[in-house]
Amino acid sequence: MSPLLATESGSAGQYAAATGTLELLWLLVAFPLVGAAVLLLGGRRADSWGPYLAIAACGAAFLYGVLALFALIGLEDRTADLQLYSWVPVRELQVDFGLLFDPLSATFTLLITGVGLLIHIYSLGYMSHDPRRRLFFGYLNLFIAAMLVLVLGDSFLALFLGWEGVGLASYLLISFWFYKPDAATAAKKAFIANRVGDVGLLLAIFLMFAALGTTSFTGVFSQAELLGAGTATALGLLLLLGACGKSGQFPLHTWLPDAMEGPTPVSALIHAATMVTAGVYLIARATPIYDVTDTARLVVGIIGAVTILIGAIIGCAYDDIKKVLAYSTVSQIGYMFLAVSIPGAGAIAILHLLTHGFFKACMFLSAGSVMHGMNDQVDMRRFGGLRTVMPVTFGCMLMGYLAIIGVPPFAGFFSKDLVIEAAFDQGGARGVVMGSVAVLAAGLTAFYMTRLMLMTFFGEKRWTDDVHPHESPPVMTGPMALLAVGSLVSGFVLVHVVDLERWLEPVTGEHKVEHVLAPIVVSLLTLTVVAAGVFVAYTQYAKKPIPTTAPAGVTPLTLAARRNLYFDALNENLLMRPGQYLTRALVFVDNRGIDGAVNGLAAAVGGSSGRLRRIQNGFVRSYALSMFGGAAVVVAALLVVRLGL
Repeated sequence: MSPLLATESGSAGQYAAATGTLELLWLLVAFPLVGAAVLLLGGRRADSWGPYLAIAACGAAFLYGVLALFALIGLEDRTADLQLYSWVPVRELQVDFGLLFDPLSATFTLLITGVGLLIHIYSLGYMSHDPRRRLFFGYLNLFIAAMLVLVLGDSFLALFLGWEGVGLASYLLISFWFYKPDAATAAKKAFIANRVGDVGLLLAIFLMFAALGTTSFTGVFSQAELLGAGTATALGLLLLLGACGKSGQFPLHTWLPDAMEGPTPVSALIHAATMVTAGVYLIARATPIYDVTDTARLVVGIIGAVTILIGAIIGCAYDDIKKVLAYSTVSQIGYMFLAVSIPGAGAIAILHLLTHGFFKACMFLSAGSVMHGMNDQVDMRRFGGLRTVMPVTFGCMLMGYLAIIGVPPFAGFFSKDLVIEAAFDQGGARGVVMGSVAVLAAGLTAFYMTRLMLMTFFGEKRWTDDVHPHESPPVMTGPMALLAVGSLVSGFVLVHVVDLERWLEPVTGEHKVEHVLAPIVVSLLTLTVVAAGVFVAYTQYAKKPIPTTAPAGVTPLTLAARRNLYFDALNENLLMRPGQYLTRALVFVDNRGIDGAVNGLAAAVGGSSGRLRRIQNGFVRSYALSMFGGAAVVVAALLVVRLGL
C-alpha cells in the first residue's frame, strides 16, 4: 500500500493519530461491501440475522466516518489521499486506485452512512414480512459501498466505478418487487436513462485523458487552465450530461418518479438523500473545470432553473403521495444545480443537499409509514384525517413539510434562501431570471406540499372499509423522528455552528458576496410567495370537499401536468420511436441483405451441386457417352483451330 499523503498540523502525536486513522480509510468501503457479499452469497441460512448484519455494517462505516472526520480536522490542508494499488498500468494510461478524503468527500460520507443507517433500521420494520428481505438488505449494503466509492475515489475513473455500481444497485432495488410489471418497467427505464448520462461521463473521461494525459483529480484540476475554451466547454457539458442522468434533471428526469415503484426505503435512500445527489457532487468536484468555461456554467444554471419549474408544476397535479415527493425531489435538486452553477456558491448547493437529505428522507419515510398503515395505498384522495390515528407520522411529516417550504427556523429556510440570494446576486438578466424562477418555485412548493398535508392528514376520513390505519412500530418511527429533528436544526447548525461554506471552501472555492438584494429582502419576498402558495392550497383543499375520484373536466395545464408535461411522450417520439425504426431497418438489412447474400450464395452452390450430382448415376453407358461427347468437343475445337474456321 502506498503511503498516505497528508500535511502535518498540531503536535506530532496528534498527526500520528490522524494519519494512523486515515491509513485505514478503505474500511469505509469494506464494511458495507463485506456485508453485501455475506448477505447476497450466504443463502437462506442468513435470513434471520442478515438484516442485522447489514445494519451493523452500515453503522460501522458511519462510526469510522466520524473518526476519520476528526482525524481530517487534525491535518493542516484537510486533505488525505490514500493510494491503494496500481489499477490500470497500461503504457501511457497509468491509473492508481486511491481514496481521497477531503471536506467534500467527508461531508458526503457522513450523509451517506448516517442517513443510510437510519433507513436500514427503518427497513427492518417496513420489510419485516417480505420473504426476500435478506436480499433487500444486501442490495442496500451494496448501494452504500458503491456510493462511498463514488465520493471517495481520487480520480474520475474511480468515480465512474462507483457511479456504475450505484446504477446497478439502484436497478436491483427499484425492481426488487420484479413480479409487478410497473416495478420491472420502472427499473428498466431508470437503467436506460442513466446509461444515456453515463455515455456523457465516459466521453468526458476519454476527452480529459486525450487532452491532459490523466484522469486523476489532482492531474486534471492542476492543468484545467491549460485547456482550450472549446475543450473545457465540451468537458463541462459532457460531465453535465452524466450528472443529469444520475440526478434526474431535464431532459433525463422522467425515470425518477417512475422509480417510486420500488419499496419506500429505496425512495428515501436513493431518491432523497444519496444517489440523485451524485450529479451535484460531480459538478461540485469538477469546479476547477467549470471555472474556465462560463458557457458550461450557464448551461448548468439553465438546466437547474428549467428543472426547478418542471418538478414544481408537475408536483401540483399528482394524487400519488410518493410521486408528489418524487417530483419535489426533481425540483429541489434543480435548486442545487442552480447554486452549483454560480462561482463560489458550490458550498450553498451542498448545504441545500444536506438539509434536503434530512427533510426529504423524513418525508419519504413518513409517506412509507402512511402506506404501511393504509394497506400500501398511495392515492391521497383515499386518505384524510390521518393525523388523529397516526400522530407520530403526522408530526414527522409536519416537520419535513415546514422545512421544505422554508419556514424559519427549519432547515430549508437557511439553505433555500441562500440559493435564492446567490441566484439574484449574479446580477443582470441572468440573476433576475434565475432568482425569479427560484422564488416562483418556492411558492409552487408551498402549494403542492400544503395540498399533500391537507389531503393526507386533515379533513374527512376518505379511506375504504377494508383499511384500518394505525401507527407504525417504533423501529420505523424512531428513524423518522431523528430525521425530523434534523429537519429542524440542521440548517442552523450547518450555517452558524459548522460554517459549511468555510469548511468546503478549499474544494468549491471562495464565495465573494456582492448582494444585489439585501438578504432580508430576499427572505421576506420568498416568505410572502410561500404564504401565498399555502393560502391558495388551503382555500382549495381545506375549504372544499376533496373528491375521491379524479374530476371529469380539468384545465389543459392540469392535464399536461398529470401527463408529466408530455415529456414521456416527447422522449418516446424523439428518441425511442426513431431508435425502434432504425433497429427494424438494420434488422431488415441484416436479414435480407447480409444474411440474404450469404444464404443466397449457399443456396446457389447447393442447387448447382444437386443438379451436377445427377450426372453420377452409376451406368457405364452414360459415362462412355459423356466421354465420347467430350472427345467430340475436343476434336471439333482442334479442327476449328487447324482449319482457321
